[in-house]
Amino acid sequence: MNTICVVGASLAGLLTARALRAQGYEGRLVLVGDERHRPYDRPPLSKDFLRGDLTEADLALEGEGEELDAEWRLGVAAVALDARERRVELSDGTSVRADGIVIATGATARRLPGAGHLAGVHTLRTLDDARALRADLEEAGRLVVIGGGFVGAEVAATARDLGLDVTLVESGPAPLARVVGVPMAEALAALHVRRGVRLLSGSVVSGLTGEDRVDGVRLADGTLLPADVVVVGIGAAPTIGWLQGSGLDLGDGVLCDEAGGASVPGVVAVGDCAAWFDPVQGRHHRVEHWTGARQRASVAAATLLSGGTARTEARRPTYIWSDQFDVKIQFIGHAADADTVSVEAGDPAAHSFLAVYRQGDRPVAVLGVNQVRLFTRWRRQLETAPVQVG
Repeated sequence: MNTICVVGASLAGLLTARALRAQGYEGRLVLVGDERHRPYDRPPLSKDFLRGDLTEADLALEGEGEELDAEWRLGVAAVALDARERRVELSDGTSVRADGIVIATGATARRLPGAGHLAGVHTLRTLDDARALRADLEEAGRLVVIGGGFVGAEVAATARDLGLDVTLVESGPAPLARVVGVPMAEALAALHVRRGVRLLSGSVVSGLTGEDRVDGVRLADGTLLPADVVVVGIGAAPTIGWLQGSGLDLGDGVLCDEAGGASVPGVVAVGDCAAWFDPVQGRHHRVEHWTGARQRASVAAATLLSGGTARTEARRPTYIWSDQFDVKIQFIGHAADADTVSVEAGDPAAHSFLAVYRQGDRPVAVLGVNQVRLFTRWRRQLETAPVQVG
């Protein structure tokens, strides 16, 4: 290959570019990113950066003096792809013709319909989002967070640490219930309640109030929650609109085989926009977490350089972590695969415990809350256990 174009200059794109060089690729390497920033770390945006404990320089993903010998096209979005010709059309009117394409365009935060005209309403996905939210929180007293996923829960915890009056609205039975299951999610929710967050589970938002700036959140039951700032954390959609008509198979992301190969040769996808086939679950799905990008980047690079003939690594269970207040939450596996879950160390009431999820007698997932050493032992066990397909 003479030219490879990596579309997406965040974590997944950077890691894949590094992997290409590490695996011997010496040709032209072009990285395209719609943000003007060099690659930066996103997880701290809802925590340390929002609190003011980290600077923008601290978020940098590139090492000092790192040299990929790459052409960087930042602040320019990909607008179309001819996958068979392997030509990427860019928003500045130029295009890149390549022998290999890496799609790493990530995901875009979902927004609340009808709220686009109101100041004080935020999503949190990018550095610019975090800058704007941090500035707004400095002047605010009351925050309402809509959505109890990881971003929503982390923002709620951070804002409470900053002294704001915080209400967290979750439509499900508890924040993070879809990830860790209801019983353990309720144990985690108790942490927020204990620290002073007003938690409204099973609540549906019907709309926002205010003229030019938001001043409240109205629930479906008529309750009005006063707010100076609102954060919408209702998930993210894969950034694949620019791929319509490209010739690639699309679904909830770019549909790929289990090694990241897309439906057209010479194209791979990695990161939040990529739906790899999982032979264990028997379906395509996206892994929207930092470790997913790290684990899959080298696989995608090998797939591209080998023309799809490289041997794939053994599948590892999904690993997730989150810092909320002074508590480290770690999770590996799939709670939905389990028949039972039991606390095997510590005490949920003390917010320090380890829970094991089992399918029959087989561990399929583990949750650790301020149990880093014990969780690490369990994580190794799950990552080295034989994979059971079907």
